[in-house]
Amino acid sequence: MALTMKSGLKAAAPARGRSVSVRASAYDSELIATANKIATAGRGILAMDESNATCGKRLQSIGLENTEDSRRTYRELLVTTPGLGKYISGAIMFEETLFQKTSTGKRMTECLTEQGIVPGIKVDKGLVPLANSNGESWCMGLDGLDTRCGDYYKAGARFAKWRSVVSIPAGPSQIALRDCAYGLARYAAIAQNAGLVPIVEPEVLLDGEQDIDQCLEVQEAIWAETFKYMADNKVMFEGILLKPAMVTPGADAKVKSSPETVAAYTLKMLRRRVPPAVPGIMFLSGGQSELEATLNLNAMNQSPNPWHVSFSYARALQNSVLKTWQGKPENYKAAQESLLQRAKANSDAQLGKYDASGESAAAGERTYEKGYKY
Repeated sequence: MALTMKSGLKAAAPARGRSVSVRASAYDSELIATANKIATAGRGILAMDESNATCGKRLQSIGLENTEDSRRTYRELLVTTPGLGKYISGAIMFEETLFQKTSTGKRMTECLTEQGIVPGIKVDKGLVPLANSNGESWCMGLDGLDTRCGDYYKAGARFAKWRSVVSIPAGPSQIALRDCAYGLARYAAIAQNAGLVPIVEPEVLLDGEQDIDQCLEVQEAIWAETFKYMADNKVMFEGILLKPAMVTPGADAKVKSSPETVAAYTLKMLRRRVPPAVPGIMFLSGGQSELEATLNLNAMNQSPNPWHVSFSYARALQNSVLKTWQGKPENYKAAQESLLQRAKANSDAQLGKYDASGESAAAGERTYEKGYKY
């Protein structure tokens, strides 16, 4: 029987001996529900998925030794912050944290779910040099990913994150763009088949002197490649979330851009490249100061968007927390209040209602690190 299009026109029948492939997964409804739960008004993602080495560097900056107990104490501070679920809908964890318990014996994942926060997990294995490229990187982790995702789902995770990067000073080369996009697409397909909503993150690094127009060109290029390969791999767009960098000048650019300009360029890129079927755009801060990241997000939410435009910040949520805590028990509550303050500021920005008049000078301090690694 001939296939019939909705318009009434007949579509060509598939060639003899070939069948039409239709995507169907037992997790489809759950994936859509999870993605939409995370992409709810006034809420965003707390990225606390730094590797043990990177977490250790942060702890050492306040005089703490990088031990499992120190990392547990800090991560417990974050997940047990009272009222955090009002502003945070998801938390990305490192593998150690997913299976970790608090000092009272409660699992970290349980602390999150009690506040209505969806537990997530970083699943990539980090960046390594890309052979025959312009000093660029590729992301490891596809080997055994299906098994790991299944284990993470059983442990309570319901979404995943994979970060690959693109360097503007490096070109970027076509081979690097293609590898980044294809790796993300394969990861997204594998994650969805294990019941995890994939966060897709081809981070265009802040490194360099490029202007905002150069950034826009590269952002459009990597997102075009990424969606092409996701379509090829039959990734269900309603069951993913994106984690793009904002379209900004490079960290060393001579001319900076206002929040209104960053918002206009970033939304232009999204409208050109991202289907409206995607539920949420959860921006990374990428080395911006806490204040910059919040102001830029607020500017993007001054008019309606086809997506939930929100945040998935690490340094831009945690910088003040660490400085307030200093590893001292007597500062524990104040550090949690600092996290709540930053989470609320970004919640207000997601709603387009942020007021920066009460911000401290510390919120404007730069968090940028050249060649930053998680």
